[in-house]
Amino acid sequence: MGGNILFLTGMIDQRTMDKYEKEAKEQSRESWYLSWALDTNKEERAKGKTVECGRAYFETDKRRYTILDAPGHKNYVPSMIGGASQADVGILVISARKGEFETGFERGGQTREHAVLAKTSGVSKLIVAINKMDDPTVTWSKERYDECVNKLTPFLKGSGFNPATDLEFMPVSGFTGLNLKDRVSKDVCNWYNGPSILEYLDNMQALDRKINSPLMVPIIEKYKDMGTIVVGKVESGKVTKGQSVMIMPNKRTVEISAIYNELEDEVSTSYCGDNVRLRLKGIEEEECSTGFVICDVKKPVKTTTTFEAQLAILEHKNIICAGYSAILHIHSCVEEISVSALLHVLEKKTGKRSKKAPQFVKKGQKVIARLETPGPICVETFEDYPQLGRFTLRDEGKTIAIGKVTKVIEN
Repeated sequence: MGGNILFLTGMIDQRTMDKYEKEAKEQSRESWYLSWALDTNKEERAKGKTVECGRAYFETDKRRYTILDAPGHKNYVPSMIGGASQADVGILVISARKGEFETGFERGGQTREHAVLAKTSGVSKLIVAINKMDDPTVTWSKERYDECVNKLTPFLKGSGFNPATDLEFMPVSGFTGLNLKDRVSKDVCNWYNGPSILEYLDNMQALDRKINSPLMVPIIEKYKDMGTIVVGKVESGKVTKGQSVMIMPNKRTVEISAIYNELEDEVSTSYCGDNVRLRLKGIEEEECSTGFVICDVKKPVKTTTTFEAQLAILEHKNIICAGYSAILHIHSCVEEISVSALLHVLEKKTGKRSKKAPQFVKKGQKVIARLETPGPICVETFEDYPQLGRFTLRDEGKTIAIGKVTKVIEN
């Protein structure tokens, strides 16, 4: 689907597509050639699964877009969280093919976990693309489409999406490209009157950006290329070439010697919401790592090893008590944490805090807990900077809890 959007918007020319098609045929994978535009490494092409979060850019007449192609397979959920935390809008791709929708949606299927993780990572609007409508088991059937929509709606509502304002369902075919750029024709599908995916995105209201807030850019990746280059999304404020910035948590002051946009062109300023590559002067590549945050020298991001947070326990076999440890995913940072104290349980109906600290919590409960990390990490309260204040806890390959930071105890 991503490959086809790039092709339809003219970002990939026919020659490149022919090359992918030829290479895919040689490996007996002819129907996969469109996905090779975003699945670029050998492992992804051999397995037909996205492993890392692919990136690509395209433009329509109205806007510029970045596609973050996040993996769907449960072994690669950490990469999916990294992709979702940079996104403004999510496209949840559901297969309408007989048997495939059911597998994804049943208990243990990935559709459920992805919807919850997208919500926690800050994706507030979802386009639900019911894909593979061209499949012989579906043949653009309205009954099958309605069945998928009716099963998904109550579940997505339970995950925190408002069906009236946050969700948009549309039938598509990623392989043939129908309803991606241009609306699907009446001969193929006479019951759908809504917009195509790109038409809907072009007419969406732009998000409110915090351009006048202090600068914050969580580092997503870093590499050496005639100096140190870091990649990230400007979550707050703006960054200018020549500006002095601070890298937290190791309090290093560095200079931004160049800013590159999505198309590798050099620009002088980038604003909140832009995905950028920054060339840094005054620091070696080994001295910064994923999860560090580039921020304003006068008003740096908070760093701590202890913070309080509200947790919602999604699933866990056993009870959780003080001393429990898990892996924390917050913005682009992945760190081990331990629960040092459970402070209050929140009542289900009223949200009131209990006076007495609970001894343990179990699935379905909400709790205020104190969490500790071995080394300092960059966090902000959810109220001040939602992007740096919401997180996921995972253990043994499952998402255990979602949470938001309520209080940072600065060291």
